[in-house]
Amino acid sequence: MRGVRIACVLLIACTLTACKVGPNFAPPKEPVPDHYAGAAGTEAADAAPQSFWWQEFHDPELDRLESQTAAGNLDLKASFLRIVVARNQAQQARSQGLPSLNGTASYNREQLGLAGILKSQHVAVTSPTEQDLLGTLEKPVNIFQLGFDASWELDLFGKVRRAVEAADANSLATVEARNDLLVSLRAEVAQTYFQLRAAQMLHKITADQIAAQRGILELTQNRHQHGLAGEEDVDTAAAQLATLQSELPPYDQTIATSRHALAVLTGQTPEALDAEFGESGELPALPQAVPVGLPATLARRRPDIRESEATLHAATAQVGVSVGSLFPDISLTGTYGLRNLSTGYLFDWDSRFYTFGSSVSVPIFHGGALVANVRLSRAQAAEAALQYRKTVLGALQEVEDGLSNLREDALRTTALKESLASNQRALAVDVDAYQHGLITYISVLTVQIQSVQAQQQLAQAVLAQSTDLVKLYKALGGGWQDNAAPAQAQNIDR
Repeated sequence: MRGVRIACVLLIACTLTACKVGPNFAPPKEPVPDHYAGAAGTEAADAAPQSFWWQEFHDPELDRLESQTAAGNLDLKASFLRIVVARNQAQQARSQGLPSLNGTASYNREQLGLAGILKSQHVAVTSPTEQDLLGTLEKPVNIFQLGFDASWELDLFGKVRRAVEAADANSLATVEARNDLLVSLRAEVAQTYFQLRAAQMLHKITADQIAAQRGILELTQNRHQHGLAGEEDVDTAAAQLATLQSELPPYDQTIATSRHALAVLTGQTPEALDAEFGESGELPALPQAVPVGLPATLARRRPDIRESEATLHAATAQVGVSVGSLFPDISLTGTYGLRNLSTGYLFDWDSRFYTFGSSVSVPIFHGGALVANVRLSRAQAAEAALQYRKTVLGALQEVEDGLSNLREDALRTTALKESLASNQRALAVDVDAYQHGLITYISVLTVQIQSVQAQQQLAQAVLAQSTDLVKLYKALGGGWQDNAAPAQAQNIDR
């Protein structure tokens, strides 16, 4: 019958432990459009976006920088440690629902002081037998003890399990925060690299214009010596040369600062890449098509949305933790050990002792703190739900803005190419006419300035188009799918 009673108690306990107070989390489903408005009618509208989008530029230098950033960026390394911290916190929360067992060992030397107790109670010890017994009991004794202490707080209402659920969700949010950081870093590296290449391209354009202007200045000086041009033409040509030369230092500055920024992004000292990338370069060619996929898949691709969902999950589970605090806490405790006055009899079966019991703690009055905590956790969960919705809407806006910007960039680039071609043809005609003395240098200068401006504007437009394309790739959430964070975090944990 005793075994039946124990089995019934365990069955009831297991049944109660299946109960979890508080709301169960369900992944939110925000309404999204069927297609992106900016991608309507394009061939790549429904195709899956590229995860490793930087490889679409087919630039080995960019590929190398992206790999170095993922391996050496200091912010990423710090995020790995934050993942380890979150996982250990989840393990701590999980341990609260498990029994605890402690081993104990003690040695004490005691004297009972019975004579003083008897004297205080006015008890007289007169007979020789009583005096001998009292003398024996009054002698100091050694007490040796070995044992185990065990305790287990029964999670009858699921408070601990909700805390574990919240800790696991927070751990997942930390992983997604690392993924979102990696997406941002990849975009920042690409944009900085494009700025460097654009500055090199503009530097080369300006250097070529300087070389051409030197030739025009020499021609003007020669014509002036032969009385075919005035002194003002020489001064104007010299001024234009000086103006072009003044444009080189800003480009050199941009090249240097971009190199320094790329070095720090890859976890190196600022001067580590000073010998890299050569003296000249071009912006890599843009991919022909940019798949954007469907809006319904964006929530699975964007780490910030996944992080926001995990944060909402943690806040929902925290409601269960606060509700569970309103219910009683039931604990089982027990002690088993060996105790004797002599080590020779310490392991004798008759030296054993044990205690077993249970305790119940019922919240009665806490000044409204427990109820306020429930209301607070529910308000925080509602705020997390609104933040999730805001994150989704912001992601959709970034994609739509990216598509719109790319479309306008392409139109502007096409127009600037046509303008540059026209200016270059007009400049070639005017320079030839000037060499033959048919027009003055002022006419050449006007077209020359227009040509230089068109080249610079075209280079800036191509840079803006490349940068906006990177922003679109970032908005689509690519670049973290290598799952390097969990593996590296596990290595750090070990």
